[in-house]
Amino acid sequence: MSARLGQVLAGCVVLITADRRSGELASALTRRGASVRHAPALSIVAHEHDEELLHQTRRLVQHPPDTVVITTGIGLRGWVEAADAAGLADELLSVLAGCRIVARGPKACGAIQAAGLKADWVAESETSAEVLQTLLTDGVSGQHVAVQHHGAGADGLDAELAAAGAEVTSLVVYRWGPPPDPGALAASVLAAAGGGFDAVAFTSAPGAQAWLDCADGAGVGEEVVRRFAAGEMVAAAVGPVTARPLVARGIQPLVPERGRLGALVRTLVGHFEESRTSAVTTPVGSLQVRSTVALLDGHVLPVSPSGLAVLRLLVDARGGVVTRDQVLRVLPGDSRDPHAAEVAVARLREACADRSLVQTVVKRGYRLAVST
Repeated sequence: MSARLGQVLAGCVVLITADRRSGELASALTRRGASVRHAPALSIVAHEHDEELLHQTRRLVQHPPDTVVITTGIGLRGWVEAADAAGLADELLSVLAGCRIVARGPKACGAIQAAGLKADWVAESETSAEVLQTLLTDGVSGQHVAVQHHGAGADGLDAELAAAGAEVTSLVVYRWGPPPDPGALAASVLAAAGGGFDAVAFTSAPGAQAWLDCADGAGVGEEVVRRFAAGEMVAAAVGPVTARPLVARGIQPLVPERGRLGALVRTLVGHFEESRTSAVTTPVGSLQVRSTVALLDGHVLPVSPSGLAVLRLLVDARGGVVTRDQVLRVLPGDSRDPHAAEVAVARLREACADRSLVQTVVKRGYRLAVST
């Protein structure tokens, strides 16, 4: 199966906008043939040595909560690690084992289990709204509720619980910080606007919003949205919460049924597998043009950037005639010499190995040989 998957993503350029676990995601995509670019929209600033976190942890040990809400897997792991560094891990885990544990989604639930604990209830939607509704329905008046927050903050959860009569303890284990490489982030949005990526992967809502904000700040936000909407570039979000900033901009991302990086990779693979059915069928094989390469029957063609632009023009015409002027317009520079178009087409034919793939239509231009 791995060889087949490798062919599916061959030639695809995928941008990863995440800081956390980006290496894992990149490796999974690379194994399936993709070329990966990395430009985190935000960084994660850990709070392992934050005195406030340790103060609140000691307070919980002395005054155990009735309910603890775990919003993220990385948050719980970081919390336990911080407690361990302060010599409080055993006491913290003992206290948590005696509480009702609420998990905001499967990833948080997985971290709870990895810590040797058990979640009493899991919000399958991975939203704080579902957590809040369940807690309010069960009743929290007079109860002590501890909430481990994710990097984006409390989502109003603390205030709502306090308004319902709960004593709330907030624990911030990490927060979102600035991008680790602002230059790479800025370059990524410009490349996206220019057609440099086949897909952009998002793993957090704040990261997705920050990436879109960067595109707007660079003056290419509308072009980026247009490329997503036109299907020239694919957005992929790890879950529905991550997808929200994208959907708010009119972008419909691919979203796996389960919020896991592996599921995200499989969803991208499935999308490009399906896109094979929409490839142009020629007498010499199925032809696809991606952001930086062209594939003929799954094999990458040695086409130059100029040749790729001409081939994309021919593929978009789906067998229709493309004039020499149209060819000249997609070539670099501003030449209007018909000979330049003839040279570009001749080089494209050489790269395609089969010269019959691109046909000359006398006195009109060129067309791609397509099978009906």
